[in-house]
Amino acid sequence: MKTVLVTGGAGFIGSHLIERIINDCKVICLDNFDSFYERKVKEQNILALKSHSNFKLSEADIREFLSLKKVFDENKIDCIVHLAAKAGVRPSLLDPEGYVKTNINGTLNLLELAKEHKISKFIFGSSSSVYGSAPELVPFREDIPTAKPVSPYAATKSAGEQICHVYHHLYGMQIICLRFFTVYGPRQRPDLAIHKFAKLISQDKPITMFGDGNTSRDYTYVDDIIDGLTAAINLENTGFEILNLGVSRTVKLNYLIEVLEKALFKKAIIQKEGYQPGDVQITYANVEKAKSLLGFEPKVAIEEGIQRFVEWFRK
Repeated sequence: MKTVLVTGGAGFIGSHLIERIINDCKVICLDNFDSFYERKVKEQNILALKSHSNFKLSEADIREFLSLKKVFDENKIDCIVHLAAKAGVRPSLLDPEGYVKTNINGTLNLLELAKEHKISKFIFGSSSSVYGSAPELVPFREDIPTAKPVSPYAATKSAGEQICHVYHHLYGMQIICLRFFTVYGPRQRPDLAIHKFAKLISQDKPITMFGDGNTSRDYTYVDDIIDGLTAAINLENTGFEILNLGVSRTVKLNYLIEVLEKALFKKAIIQKEGYQPGDVQITYANVEKAKSLLGFEPKVAIEEGIQRFVEWFRK
């Protein structure tokens, strides 16, 4: 039975991934329980997993090489799924140094330890933000240039991909970079739009709309992302690959709010503000490559996904 190290394993996507694979492999859930949001939220994410015989929790920080090295020295790891990161475009404007230390230096630490321990399989959780602001290029293909990010967060994710390529080139590691497109669903981080909007609408408090409501996102339900991740874990005989994981359907912010209103049976109180620095007009994934290599077939439309999210949110 192989052992998979999942960094950021107590977070939104990480905890869903562990739930999916825990019966088929041993899982080391590595997390530093960063104070970006309350620790108890992450504790709740993995509460049901802690009693599973295949589950092991390692509390460590990817920025701290020696504590991270101890995890590698004490475990025989077959595959790394690297999801730990400082996330979010707008917060990265306030703390660019912190984003560099976590998203670039932390990724480098993991790759260096993977090299030392001869771990040949490395999956990197990247982001659609690497495409920057290029609406004329949608739907985004993996081979278009990504040299013009528009936020520190996007720049760190792009740099992470490049460092991954270096380690593939020099040491022959099998590395798959997965560009996630606006993931949502149960356990979504409380700072993200869908979760934040649902909370405010349900409390009859105003929500803030940046821009005129016509910005578009390729909202991807977490179960579809996990389908792509598990397929990547099982994919063999590839070298370095970059793959989009999205629905390949754009949803305007105005429509997203309408869908939330219907699911919550409440009207939103909307306060409009100007566009935010670092935001992009549209994200839209071309997923043909993921379909070809991973058999990736997104199944959950935004209307169904929001309904599932609201059912979880009400609980």
